[in-house]
Amino acid sequence: MRRSKLVPEVNAGSMADIAFLLLIFFLVTAVIPKDKGFNRKLPPECPPNTICEGEILERNALRIVINNKDQIMVEGDVINIDELKVVAKNFLDNNGDGSCSYCNGVKADNLSVNPTKAVISLQFGKQTSYNQFIAVQDELTKAYYELRQAYIHNVLKTTTKNMSEDELKQVKNAYPFTLSEAETK
Repeated sequence: MRRSKLVPEVNAGSMADIAFLLLIFFLVTAVIPKDKGFNRKLPPECPPNTICEGEILERNALRIVINNKDQIMVEGDVINIDELKVVAKNFLDNNGDGSCSYCNGVKADNLSVNPTKAVISLQFGKQTSYNQFIAVQDELTKAYYELRQAYIHNVLKTTTKNMSEDELKQVKNAYPFTLSEAETK
């Protein structure tokens, strides 16, 4: 009498199908982090035979430096990131020469004369973290955004949704986003 030794087998034929379905499930449900960065439009190129460099009055330049320890210094004083937006808004909206009819500034002697002449100079160290650089850029963008929103509401008496192209240009001309990352002299 012969006995056959039957070894029980596990049916692994559907294991590949299950693994494939799990892979698809995790690919579909996984959260992919968005790229970090910011959207800026570079200024137009200087036309040939034109002098595009001009003198900027000392009071029209707000110097912001992010050092290697990620500290933010405005005109040499260390400030917190939460204070930066207010400092930028006060600088931009100062109306130092009284020529800005829509500005609400205090006309301080050490702040910009007009938002159209104001320049924010941003410098950073070689060890500055990208996150701190982006955080500073975000605060400056918020400052411009709030000033432009106030202009739309108070001067144009409209909303962002109802603006025409000409009104959008008017807003951008009233508060031009002038940010320089070049070294100041």
